Amino acid sequence: MSLKQELRSQGDFLFKYRSYLPIIIILVGIGVYVQNVMQNELLTGQTAEFYKLACLGVCLIGQYIRAHAIGHAAANTSGRNTTVGQVADTVNTSGWYSICRHPLYVGNFFMWLGIAGFTQEPWFLVAFVFIYWVYYERIMFAEEIFLIEKYGKEYTNWSAHTPAFWPKFSQWKKPIYPFSWAKIIRQEKSGLLNLFLVLFIFEVIGSYINSGELLDMQPYWYYFFIAAIVWYILIKTLEKTTNLFEGR
Repeated sequence: MSLKQELRSQGDFLFKYRSYLPIIIILVGIGVYVQNVMQNELLTGQTAEFYKLACLGVCLIGQYIRAHAIGHAAANTSGRNTTVGQVADTVNTSGWYSICRHPLYVGNFFMWLGIAGFTQEPWFLVAFVFIYWVYYERIMFAEEIFLIEKYGKEYTNWSAHTPAFWPKFSQWKKPIYPFSWAKIIRQEKSGLLNLFLVLFIFEVIGSYINSGELLDMQPYWYYFFIAAIVWYILIKTLEKTTNLFEGR
């Protein structure tokens, strides 16, 4: 098998199972965090809270990038699917796609970078960046081969001047597709819940190790988590009982 074929095969495999990478990162990160808590190597007091809120801010930057890209995305694209493989009915070259070819993965990077930051371990952050790069480089390679085969010069002409990952903001073009809150809500409801669930788990673990209490933390952390749960249940209920999000 040629290197090109091997990279595509790896990319297709990793694309299908890309939902599992965050689980591995979380489990390793929790182990690193527990070790740091037990060795009293974490920030304390208001400095710690400012740091954790900054990490949350990085996560929300990633969520914003994803939401804005999805809100202006064309219909019938891969999104979060893991069962039907690569899907793309058109090449979107406007909005976030005018400044980078894979804005959803840019969003994912910042979301998970913020979570990795909760460990307060520099080597873990470096390892995360390296693993993310190797993992998603293969996924992006497979996606682009698929798009080249399907769209040919239409895709290669656009990709020739559009960065793969780091946005080139000077190339921004207004989105041509209408913005859809329904699409964002439908596709990102799980991601938002998972984000606040993971942060809540970090806080619970730190609280229990330090004081023996599960909720000895700033109240806003469990308020965030409770709000995310209520939001998720509300959207799931609306999806099952109404057609509010169908065809959007």
